Amino acid sequence: MHILFLTDNFPPEGNAPATRTYEHAREWVKLGHKVTIITGAPNFPEGKVFDGYKNRWYSKSELDGIEVRRVKTYITANEGFAKRILDFMSFMVTSFFAGIFVKKPDVIVGTSPQFFTAVSAWALSAIRFKPFVFELRDIWPASITAVGAMGRSLPIRILEKIEVFLYWRADKIISVTHSFKKELIERGVDGNKIDVVLNGVDLSKYEPAPKKDEGFAEQYDLTDKFVVGYVGTHGLAHSLDKIVEAAELLVDLNDVRILFAGGGAAKAEVEALVKEKGLSNVTLIPRQQKELMPKLWSLCDISLISLKDTELFKTVIPSKIFESMGMGLPMIMTSPIGEATTILTESHSGIIVKPESPEDVARVIRELYQDRTRLDKLATSSAKAAQIYDRKQLAESMLNKMLEIK
Repeated sequence: MHILFLTDNFPPEGNAPATRTYEHAREWVKLGHKVTIITGAPNFPEGKVFDGYKNRWYSKSELDGIEVRRVKTYITANEGFAKRILDFMSFMVTSFFAGIFVKKPDVIVGTSPQFFTAVSAWALSAIRFKPFVFELRDIWPASITAVGAMGRSLPIRILEKIEVFLYWRADKIISVTHSFKKELIERGVDGNKIDVVLNGVDLSKYEPAPKKDEGFAEQYDLTDKFVVGYVGTHGLAHSLDKIVEAAELLVDLNDVRILFAGGGAAKAEVEALVKEKGLSNVTLIPRQQKELMPKLWSLCDISLISLKDTELFKTVIPSKIFESMGMGLPMIMTSPIGEATTILTESHSGIIVKPESPEDVARVIRELYQDRTRLDKLATSSAKAAQIYDRKQLAESMLNKMLEIK
């Protein structure tokens, strides 16, 4: 089967959509299928083209047997509604024209979070008479209003109509959470065409680290420190200001460090708050290349996962859960009770804390710092749970769902 896959994020970008798409496509190629990716120049989340790349109208390359075709887009940082929409729409147009020239695809996939990529995939499927698969990674545009970026204005209502159109026209919807499937069914979408393939972790690259990476530890003065790490995109959805407040409550623990690693729309706010409060127990690390992530994770004794106290985020499963499991890290999750918290509870791999509660976060960090036996039990359970979310198995599951409609 020839899979034409449209995504606006792909390696060397290291965010969740890029990682999932690459790791799935790599496994599909190993299983004997052809995969063509259409994407843009890597620039997420800072909106700056990565070294070694240019924002060209068209280029072609290969990565682990995957054919990668990059197209020109309007590039902006991951902030600001109007500019981001221009970014998304530009990729919709250029990816559509690039897709016309891909020879003999059997199925066309468009992935969210934003759905303009899926619009392009649907249009290509319509003119080429091929099945259209919508990989649903987020309920968008509801996530825009959930973080307070916009109210339910006319543009949002228009986007909602496009969203519903895509659900109805898709031959298959691959949802990354059971909650998304449930919501779509409640909105009248045929549940028989919705399958769930959760996110996962590449267990060939992620495993419990026997010690902290010496290079990173020395560079950031984290040798022999007890590190609680927030690793990943610093977005408006993550209430990272509350994590900074929690760090302020832990300044008396001399060898405890709160680590923020990554980039995104809220990165500047975090840096400003840390400077304003004069916190010496907070370590800030910029976004790292994807291949360095296991070494970066090795710095952590606890993985910290944070989401805003918003109804929509009951349905979200942060991908860093699975990387944390791959590394055998215990987790502290400050999030609304929902599908993600259920994963931690059932696997006994972490502790759930009331969202946007710095006092509770600080209290649990203090408790685990003092109770290493409990910490070790959580770590053991976390590593064991990783086997359930092996990316190789999940890639095969998604492939089988697509083969059903070929």
